[in-house]
Amino acid sequence: MRCALPEFHHDQSGFATLVRLAAETEECLFENIEIDMHATRWFDADMCAAFGAILYRLGKNLNTVRLKNIPSRIATILSKNGFLSHYGQERIPDRWGTTIPYHRFDVKDDRYFAGYIEKELIHRTEVPSMTLGLSKKFRESIFEIFSNAVLHSHTELGIFCCGQIFPKRHRLDFSVADLGIGMRRNIQQNTGLELSPAAAIEWATQGQNTTKRGSVPGGLGLKLLSEFIDLNGGCIQIVSDAGYWRRGQMETVAVPLSHPFPGTVVNIEINTADTNSYRLTSELSTADIF
Repeated sequence: MRCALPEFHHDQSGFATLVRLAAETEECLFENIEIDMHATRWFDADMCAAFGAILYRLGKNLNTVRLKNIPSRIATILSKNGFLSHYGQERIPDRWGTTIPYHRFDVKDDRYFAGYIEKELIHRTEVPSMTLGLSKKFRESIFEIFSNAVLHSHTELGIFCCGQIFPKRHRLDFSVADLGIGMRRNIQQNTGLELSPAAAIEWATQGQNTTKRGSVPGGLGLKLLSEFIDLNGGCIQIVSDAGYWRRGQMETVAVPLSHPFPGTVVNIEINTADTNSYRLTSELSTADIF
């Protein structure tokens, strides 16, 4: 089976491409699958998380996946972040330090994920200045995405992460993907609410909403990230099931996709040109950001 991959952007069209690929290959078993990338003139490297999740699922279904005709510029990027080392190509040193490496974590790898986030994201000089208190909350919000994938998605295939820094565009993009049941099914199973995929994402981003049981707090991670992104001038995108949700420039878009993604992707874009310093409202008085 041969699938052609067009340009692959960090936006709604890129996720539409991704879910089409997932739908085209969903029933594949014991097949040789070639992903032809001759027309892939652009590839936002943080999308390796979601792309890699789909390819990993194909491999677990005993298919053989090959990436063909990769343009040299894209092959260089995907070799620097380690993605292509999973498909027979050697890793290239990232001398400029603009990649956040592609990595798959098992569901029990919470300590390794925490270390990865600390090293590869929190302490990046490109991330706007934060007080220790906010930095801790920011870290916890990213970790909550991992925890949700473990606790609520019921994934058995792991969690996939990748990121990329674009110095000329003043962007740091970071993605976390899982191959679980998705937000809509999780909300339905735990609350009884019947929501569309897009509405389920919207529900999950509200701070007062959570599917966690007992006294354990939940639902605050995506809310804090959304609030930070509003102030920073970046954006946050979430794809789960057949729903796409985006928050950027103080506006929210929630629309259906033509096909479902087999899990959930959370994609964060940070504006690295932001020179503000951020803190929690509890840390100072009237000049506080949060």
